[in-house]
Amino acid sequence: MITDIVLPSSGMGIEEATIVRWLKGIGDNVSEGETIVEAETAKATMEVESPASGVLATIVAAEGQTVEINAVIGTITS
Repeated sequence: MITDIVLPSSGMGIEEATIVRWLKGIGDNVSEGETIVEAETAKATMEVESPASGVLATIVAAEGQTVEINAVIGTITS
């Protein structure tokens, strides 16, 4: 099963964020709730948690890339 990693809304009317750093690489095991990526908005840096346990299969949004809130930034396979 494939689970999308979605850039969550932080509220405050923020519409986009820049991927600062992936804490896991493709092929790494991840646990549900574990912080796997850091993203920076105009107001703060936020930690994005894994929505499922499994293996990080793809990284869609690279470090330094700016993406819209609710965009798919990667996928996990279980």
